[in-house]
Amino acid sequence: MARLLVHVEGETEETFVNELLSQHLYTCSYELVSARLIGNARLREKRGGIRAWSTVRKDILNHLQEDPGCLATTMVDYYGLPQAGEKAWPGRAEAGKLPYPQKAACVEKALSADVAEELGGEFESRRFLPFVVMHEFEGLLFSDCRAFADGIGRPQLAQPFSNIRQQFATPEEIDDSPITAPSKRVEALIEGYAKPLFGTLAALKIGLPTMREECPHFRDWLVQLEAWPKQHGA
Repeated sequence: MARLLVHVEGETEETFVNELLSQHLYTCSYELVSARLIGNARLREKRGGIRAWSTVRKDILNHLQEDPGCLATTMVDYYGLPQAGEKAWPGRAEAGKLPYPQKAACVEKALSADVAEELGGEFESRRFLPFVVMHEFEGLLFSDCRAFADGIGRPQLAQPFSNIRQQFATPEEIDDSPITAPSKRVEALIEGYAKPLFGTLAALKIGLPTMREECPHFRDWLVQLEAWPKQHGA
């Protein structure tokens, strides 16, 4: 039976994996699906902001080496990935110069290559499947604007959410400007928006099938995760 560990950057993504994603993947012959906050996120002195890639990479490498039969993946927001300095993530600076369809792949390929290089020639590269959420977790919630609004107990926001969604071809394309990123748009409508609570409630209300239908990059990730156990004879 296959085992999957999802390295996540926050409590919202952790809950999403443990309460939604895992239940679906257990139907795909996984023995264990769990989430791990990267870089001991709960111990951060200041909440918010993703850890340096060097720290995250260490977590991923340790896991892959400790459990040779596992698959590791990530669930991190493209918007918040450090682009420069000691905290920079591979591919993020380059991705910022590319058109939308190439951004996620640029980062994910760079992350995969970096981990493979660290582990050496005997490493089976398919065991690490990096995933970057475009552009933030909140973008996925625009998959169903009415369910989003109902899930957080703000049904009056269904139309404002829909007005935002209709400006883009897919929810994942809601951009990464410091002013107009998905979370910033939500915060402008909800004073005191609490991502871990509201994000989880909304995701549970929307459901995985709707998210995968509306968000192509997210769907591609799910397809790969669903196929992995069969590819390895689980």
